[in-house]
Amino acid sequence: MSDFLSTVNSYIWSNALVYLCLAAGVYFSIRSRFVQVRQVPEMIRLMFKGEKSPSGISSFQALTISLAGRVGTGNIAGVATAIAFGGPGALFWMWTVAFLGASTSFVECTLGQIYKTRDPLTGEYRGGPAYYLSRAFAHTAAAPAMKIYGYVFAAVTILAMGLLLPSVQSNSMASAMNSAWGWSKWWVAVGTVIVLAFVIIGGVKRIATFASVVVPFMAIVYIVLALIIVALNAGEIPGVISLIFSSAFGLDSAFGAILGSAVMWGVKRGIYSNEAGQGTGPHAAAAAEVSHPAKQGLVQAFAVYIDTLFICTATGFLILSTGAYRVFEGESSDGAVIREGGSILPADAEVGPTFAQTGFDTLWSGAGSSFIAISLAFFCITTIIAYYYMAETNLRFLLGKTNTVNVPYLRGTVGSNTTMMLQALILVSVTIGAVSTASDAWTLGDIGVGLMAWLNIIGIIILQQPAYKALWDYEKQKKLGLDPMFDPTALDIKNATFWENYDPATGKDKEPASSA
Repeated sequence: MSDFLSTVNSYIWSNALVYLCLAAGVYFSIRSRFVQVRQVPEMIRLMFKGEKSPSGISSFQALTISLAGRVGTGNIAGVATAIAFGGPGALFWMWTVAFLGASTSFVECTLGQIYKTRDPLTGEYRGGPAYYLSRAFAHTAAAPAMKIYGYVFAAVTILAMGLLLPSVQSNSMASAMNSAWGWSKWWVAVGTVIVLAFVIIGGVKRIATFASVVVPFMAIVYIVLALIIVALNAGEIPGVISLIFSSAFGLDSAFGAILGSAVMWGVKRGIYSNEAGQGTGPHAAAAAEVSHPAKQGLVQAFAVYIDTLFICTATGFLILSTGAYRVFEGESSDGAVIREGGSILPADAEVGPTFAQTGFDTLWSGAGSSFIAISLAFFCITTIIAYYYMAETNLRFLLGKTNTVNVPYLRGTVGSNTTMMLQALILVSVTIGAVSTASDAWTLGDIGVGLMAWLNIIGIIILQQPAYKALWDYEKQKKLGLDPMFDPTALDIKNATFWENYDPATGKDKEPASSA
């Protein structure tokens, strides 16, 4: 089974997907006139805008839900894996995919806002790739094909977010706790399930509240402590930077043979971590209460920077500056060691959180394992919660009008009963993942990410134009000194049915026109 999964993963994560991700980022950057550079001050300002309503959450809460999905084991174990199998240069390619991916994130998240809808079961805003893929072309001859495309994406997302990806997070968390404190993985699984059940059953509002408190706190603590260690090793930084760039372009003879691996692992782990182009960000973006879709598009673009340029970089510099790494030939820990960072890693150290744990131990001997275990506990739990929210959103899409249909003998609607089944599925996935081997868990996770990325990037390349119309409109209104308000009809954006019936100035649905 492991060989079969690896073969499937190799086809999905071929060079074609790597180059598609990079090329799409370049294209969206040029089309948007490098919005990820021009609008950074506006991104930061908008993050803390407090608009919210009974149906929608604030921009900051939407950002934290998005970050909850992004900031997880990929920021710690993922960075270590990229360095181990792609060399230090993989970190440069993670930066590259983050910079380019910020423009991709803007496009997909703005589309998520434009084509969002109100959940008939809960009244909450819902949206994402399945929604914009099926709605944007509803007035054209391509409508049937794009609707099927939307359904396929929704089904793949439920599979990835409800079954494949949660197991990666719980596996890393359980392994770190077992390593740090000797806790049984089964006990970790049970404790995680209890916490998750309490939060996810409370709906998007409770998810947003939980994420808005936990994610910023843990991200700041992790970055600060990592930077303290990097500062204590300041003398190593010039050499680390030189090593990253020489490895990224194969200038160091030791890394010349794995140049392709540096690009592959940098892009793969970069997208796994920041999720730009994967189609996850639009789900959280659509839940926000804003007066103009571009606002949340800009906020979500900055989320990519927070994830990769801040948190992943902190991990990378921590590992490299302390020498807590090994680079292997053949993209496997069974291969020959190409470069040993130092002598501080245990001889039998597994590729993953151990690299970061050993790096932290240089500051507090013996405390590194505990700190990483605690960090992963918070990061992974919030990530799984975000996964559930995205899986539920796509379940709502698939059910459509049947959401509110009562089911005889089950004392609930189709939507409420299938939601309970999804909640059970993700809790089972977490339990199985916690006690499984790491290799299969990561392979399944990569398959889920890759399938979503293929479908979403092709989709937003086809659909991109409404996002640019929203951006130009937003910038035009800002130049006039206005708080931008969105009117899809004026911009000739079709099928944005939520906005057609919504007054952004009042935050309420428009009053029906009175008959004469």
